[in-house]
Amino acid sequence: MKALFWIIFGFVTLLFGAFLELNQNTIAGWILFILLVSAFVFFSCRNISRPLLWVLYIVIYALIVFITWPPVKAVPAADCSNPVKTGTVMTENGLVRGVYTEDKSVEVYTGIPYAKPPVGELRWCSPQDPDSWEGVRECDSFAPMSMQVTNLPVYDSLTRIIGFHDYRISLKDNWIPPVSEDSLYLNVWKPSGEHEKLPVIVYIHGGSLQTGQSWYSSYNGETFASNGIVTVTFGYRLGVFGFYADRELPGSGNFGLEDQIKALEWVRDNISAFGGDPDNVTIVGESAGAVCVDALCVSPLAKGLFRRAVLESSTLSSVAPPHSFRSYEEALESSDDLKARYSVSSVSELRKLDASKIVKEMNTQHHVTVDGRLLPDTPYNLRKSGIHNEEALLHGYNLEESGPFIIFSRAKLSNYENKVRGYFKEYADDILSLYNPSTDEEADRYWALIYGAVFFNYPHYCLQRIASSQGEDAYEYLFTKSNGMLSSWHSGEIMYAFGNIPEDSNLFDESDRNLSFIMNSYWSNFARYGKPDGEGLPEFSVSADGSKLLELGSDVKMTGEPYLKLYEIFDKMYGFKI
Repeated sequence: MKALFWIIFGFVTLLFGAFLELNQNTIAGWILFILLVSAFVFFSCRNISRPLLWVLYIVIYALIVFITWPPVKAVPAADCSNPVKTGTVMTENGLVRGVYTEDKSVEVYTGIPYAKPPVGELRWCSPQDPDSWEGVRECDSFAPMSMQVTNLPVYDSLTRIIGFHDYRISLKDNWIPPVSEDSLYLNVWKPSGEHEKLPVIVYIHGGSLQTGQSWYSSYNGETFASNGIVTVTFGYRLGVFGFYADRELPGSGNFGLEDQIKALEWVRDNISAFGGDPDNVTIVGESAGAVCVDALCVSPLAKGLFRRAVLESSTLSSVAPPHSFRSYEEALESSDDLKARYSVSSVSELRKLDASKIVKEMNTQHHVTVDGRLLPDTPYNLRKSGIHNEEALLHGYNLEESGPFIIFSRAKLSNYENKVRGYFKEYADDILSLYNPSTDEEADRYWALIYGAVFFNYPHYCLQRIASSQGEDAYEYLFTKSNGMLSSWHSGEIMYAFGNIPEDSNLFDESDRNLSFIMNSYWSNFARYGKPDGEGLPEFSVSADGSKLLELGSDVKMTGEPYLKLYEIFDKMYGFKI
């Protein structure tokens, strides 16, 4: 009985300690926890009621977790202690000063305002010019991420363990980043020293138009900057704050896209002060960021703000975009429902609601809207009529795009046909004749393939053909590389393209680093010249009919598009025509 008591105590104590670590509680929490464990052991050896001891142990532990909860702290611009400050740069609104990276090869300027805080009466208004400031603004930490629903730190840690396989125990991460409506700030990475007319990449982060931030190790701009490309990231309004439409606000529904245009205008007006060329800007986006890039490519309000575009794992250029998209009428109906849920009747009443309350509407308000102003029509119709702001495209998708989206909806023989028939209706027989599984494993694999094709792959096939029909150079890729982290799941290609594979990670090998060099070179060349090819790189050619694309894997080579027969069915189903 005594042995069982200590076994249970040891097990519970291990769980409590694991939670403190995964939840990123402060070091003080560990000190108090060690004292608590010591006290429990001490009093357990005395004639103290053990049920009472257990109650006190659990209650005091809960208090320790509460009082040592990780504090909110801004994310530093450079991943090194006491980074050296740069000189000052004059922007249109005032002087800014950043920091050097550890090897001093790159200067980083973070948290530069490109618009006024969209709070109070400016909630659901077009972004306004930022206020100017006196003196020097220290730009050495990132601004808060845009308002969004956030997870407990322990949840994010478990995601790193289960999903990314890269969790590390550390005493340097006992804090959480801030979240705020006041998030319209941007970040600049530039090569150290004085430069002129360098190409510029502006990256738009993904996150289903509901989540995400302007900083993340996968799309840190340091590698591009070290290769002579000024790189910009920024925050934009998300969810209900960025994509709410209302009858009181004609042409509304795309405030997040308006933020992006405002950021691009800032780049046009200020990037030369950082050595960049405002006439050689390439916009890059992944997932929802690529959705935004496609919308900007056909928006009259974004004309002249960039030359080229890169779309990774999403577009809006199919006949019926499969996600993150809706008509203005659908947006207005959704806003009526939202106001009814909160018992309000006007935008002014909605503006009075606390952001932490309405942020929960992220699932109902995260769609690019055909608002008649920023987006006059669907990208498919606009592109077919010859409207596009970019002069060249680089775009593509990953082999296993569906991975994170079907974790809890796997297919097996017993439900595969119902899944197919439920989605494809009268075209289900065509799909089933093409992908007819005989085992649970095949059913699961086929459903993952079909799901990924519908939501990610096929729209790129549409974009490739439409762009080529307009005489535009469009370079399409398929990312297939396996590794110890995300492999070729959705977003798995980002760190390769940005040249950000961790140097000390055993989840990647030399083949991954070689592919990252090739991809970063393609993206860099495209930003410089409008063509990804370069000396020593495998040929990356244009396929006008979309029948070929570049495979980015253990081998890098032009290959056949693997899903043409499936796409033929989709063309009939959606009525695609050039």
